[in-house]
Amino acid sequence: MGDRPTGWGGKPVAQPLLTDIKQAATRINEHVVRTPLVPLHSYNAKAGIFLKPEILQPIGSFKLRGVLNWAASLSPEERAKGLSTTSAGNTAQALGYVARLFGVPARTLLPDTIPKNKLDAITSYGVEPIKLPFPDLLAYMLKEHWRNEPYAYLNPWGEPHLISGHGTLGLEVLQDLPTVQSIFVPVGGGGLIAGVGSAIKASNANAKVIAVQSENCAALQASFDRDAGGWIDAQPTICDGTAVPVIVDEMYPLLKEVIDKVITVSDGAVKCAIRQLALKNKLITEGSGALALAAALQMQESERGLSVCVLSGGSIDAEKLAKILQEESE
Repeated sequence: MGDRPTGWGGKPVAQPLLTDIKQAATRINEHVVRTPLVPLHSYNAKAGIFLKPEILQPIGSFKLRGVLNWAASLSPEERAKGLSTTSAGNTAQALGYVARLFGVPARTLLPDTIPKNKLDAITSYGVEPIKLPFPDLLAYMLKEHWRNEPYAYLNPWGEPHLISGHGTLGLEVLQDLPTVQSIFVPVGGGGLIAGVGSAIKASNANAKVIAVQSENCAALQASFDRDAGGWIDAQPTICDGTAVPVIVDEMYPLLKEVIDKVITVSDGAVKCAIRQLALKNKLITEGSGALALAAALQMQESERGLSVCVLSGGSIDAEKLAKILQEESE
């Protein structure tokens, strides 16, 4: 995979300051839900796991935090051009939601292989889809073709205001559970954990920030093993929302700085977590949204301590969910 660029040739993404994240919290407060910490349903009172259900956001995922902070940070003139990004999922939906708040158009570049249900979810928010073959999509992002973008373009992996916005989730965790000892965060491109980890480390350096990926698409684990960004040969996974087969060079130093441990989990463990969340806590999550709990459940309580699991999103189609729930009784 050496012919694929491993970044866009820019400087490493800087770690956001705590003041940046606090400013983001003020900026997005009016439109973002301050999600609660919910105890994991357990018959063992000592389970020590709390859930941060970002599925309760208006779009059903944490992405609203970062996208709104980025858009609100633009000048009125920049916003008036319209908003654009590269996404086939929750980022594009967040972009559409935010564009409607500001009364401007939105578009997303996405792979021409996108499933119909995902395309329908994106266009429902009024986002114009621009379909491209994957190599062209990759070139647009990593060879800086976006510099010719007519709309204001959101880099979905390395935009500083996006990362600061995501960091507000970490602030809320610390305010609600200052004694937290570990926080489990699903990882795709790394924007969420970069923000959350920065907030946590600035306020409670002893708390462990644990990154979680599917073992079928563990680009972050591979990057930690080689101590550099890069690509992997990924396999299909139920965790499609975090199935990013690359950690870009510009993001790797920040991720290395804020992450204490990387854990990979099987699709089978993720399905068990989806079932447990749905049937016991009555919370519906997508595969990526259940990654954090799947990882926490396979770690000894003595190792993880008092824990928070980020339920990052709930975009799962009804047929897939029904099949996963049915598997328990078979």
